[in-house]
Amino acid sequence: MRDLLLGKAPKDFDVATSATPEEVQEVFPRCRLIGRRFRLAHVRKSGHLIEVATFRAGATPGGDHELENGRILRDNVFGNVEEDALRRDFTINALFLDPVSGEIRDYVGGYQDLADRRLVLIGDPEVRYREDPVRLLRAARFEAKLGVKPDEASDAMIPKLSHLLADVPPARLFEEVNKLFLTGHGMRSMEALQRFGLSRAMFPALPKGTGKGKIRIGTVLRKTLENTDQRVKKGLPVTPAFLFASLLWQPVTERAEKIREEGESEYMAILTASETVLAEQSKRTAIPRRFSAVTRQIWLMQARFAKTKGKRWKRLLYEQRFRAGYDFLLLRAEEDPSLLPLCEFWTEAQKGVSIKHHADRKPQTRRGRPRRRSRRKPPAAG
Repeated sequence: MRDLLLGKAPKDFDVATSATPEEVQEVFPRCRLIGRRFRLAHVRKSGHLIEVATFRAGATPGGDHELENGRILRDNVFGNVEEDALRRDFTINALFLDPVSGEIRDYVGGYQDLADRRLVLIGDPEVRYREDPVRLLRAARFEAKLGVKPDEASDAMIPKLSHLLADVPPARLFEEVNKLFLTGHGMRSMEALQRFGLSRAMFPALPKGTGKGKIRIGTVLRKTLENTDQRVKKGLPVTPAFLFASLLWQPVTERAEKIREEGESEYMAILTASETVLAEQSKRTAIPRRFSAVTRQIWLMQARFAKTKGKRWKRLLYEQRFRAGYDFLLLRAEEDPSLLPLCEFWTEAQKGVSIKHHADRKPQTRRGRPRRRSRRKPPAAG
């Protein structure tokens, strides 16, 4: 409802009902109940997956509701639509569209707040942030995406509670990183995180910036966020692998420098540093292996790009992640002009080479090779 009122195309619709998950399942045969923290019904209809939630109510004695240090661990106390509105996070997210009458139901003043571009938490801000610390990030994301500004009470509490993000499961924070930076408003999201003092809590390995809770944003990261926003607008694919390569490049280079001083090669120094940095970041935001492996390859290519003598460098042109590594090299050159000759070398090297053809080719494993049939010798004449 919120996006429709702002003239934006909704990505999806949240369906809420007075029916319990079990009652929904009785009506729709192709329905699966999921979740322990919040029980939901997933209904498959006409090729679509529809998530159906039951109206929630406030906690009641003996109800299916569990808190730990103010954080909601389980919330399955069901109620009516008015009670459900009060359980939402921000007023602009508590607007309901009645599918029968077509009227908008607003129980918390969200319609006017949306018109005023104001972001207001429902209830006491500290209590609501403690219930679910991800709301701190949602405030930053809504400011970046919708152009709404938190009211004074909601705004003032965010930097004071940034430490609560350390208690959020890393897998959930990874999803929030994707929503913040890979949906077309990444640069504005980073600016909002900086303003709220949340960026350091999300990326503790990054160098400290000026101001509490802020990080130092270099050219590589800034250009990556700007380019990613442009790719999203053009409908081009984006990946967390390249995002994390840019986010964590500075701590990787700092660690690699110390390892090189101990006598290791550039390649081995980056390899060792990458393992440490990725492991540390994964404690805060989980990075699935299918992405972290590509991130590591992008970094390692930076060491391999420097070796341009002999003939072995040509092999790099045909590797699957060459283009990503090359694009990353170009970004680094914007920050460090001494890399421009190296960029020119690899730009020239690509002329006349069908990179896409070779990049898309799957590497052949030993197990996948066709076996040769062994020819049996004819039996000796008896």
